[in-house]
Amino acid sequence: MPRDIWLIFRRDMVLALRNPAWIMIGLMQPVLYLFFFGPLLESITENTPGFPPGTAWQILTPALIIQIALFGSSFVGFALLAELRTGVVERLRVTPVSRMALLMGRVLRDALQTVVQAILIIILAYLVFDLKASFGAILLTLLIVGLMSVTLSSCSYALALRIKDENAFPAILNTVLMPILLLSGIFIPITQGLAPDWLYNVSRWNPFTHVVDAERASFRGDFTTDALLTGSLVLFGMTVLGVFWGVRTFQRENA
Repeated sequence: MPRDIWLIFRRDMVLALRNPAWIMIGLMQPVLYLFFFGPLLESITENTPGFPPGTAWQILTPALIIQIALFGSSFVGFALLAELRTGVVERLRVTPVSRMALLMGRVLRDALQTVVQAILIIILAYLVFDLKASFGAILLTLLIVGLMSVTLSSCSYALALRIKDENAFPAILNTVLMPILLLSGIFIPITQGLAPDWLYNVSRWNPFTHVVDAERASFRGDFTTDALLTGSLVLFGMTVLGVFWGVRTFQRENA
């Protein structure tokens, strides 16, 4: 099994490295938010009660890293749909490679890409803006975003295999991702001091809200908060369910 996963990972990684533009494309939106939204958030955090502890960059940077995983990993199913259309998946089905490896090799490639993009965002925030975070906090942040990428990539591939429609796929994703984005507090934290009670209570049902809170707690070095523990447990549960759905779908559809 590990050898099969490595073979699929290496194949997909080679294909990705042939077109390194994915790095810049995936970073464009977060970089724009850093430059044009970050300075506004500095003034807001200084003058508005209700914001979580930490500087504006400790609030915004981890959220943008989650955004990279949220959108970048959710749309990877497009590549699988293209391979279905061109017959690549059919050729892989007749090989002795395990069906689980067909998924996990791709998922690990996607997670590595997301982690690389997250590292570049952190470096930029350190060099250009006033970001402060310990090395341990950054490592924990990268682990969280890597697991989130594994979760969303698995779900994206499973959804692509289930619907097999390149027109319906983006419509479904946009319908699901927009409320997740708005209710996760990525741009403006949804706290009891800022949001109406009903909005705060609704946001608590969004599992990604807890992951964002965990990232922010990690960045400010607060490893004892309930936010970090809750977000980690929620993320672990989502990862188990996402990988399970992806593996079952690959085994069923590629039997």
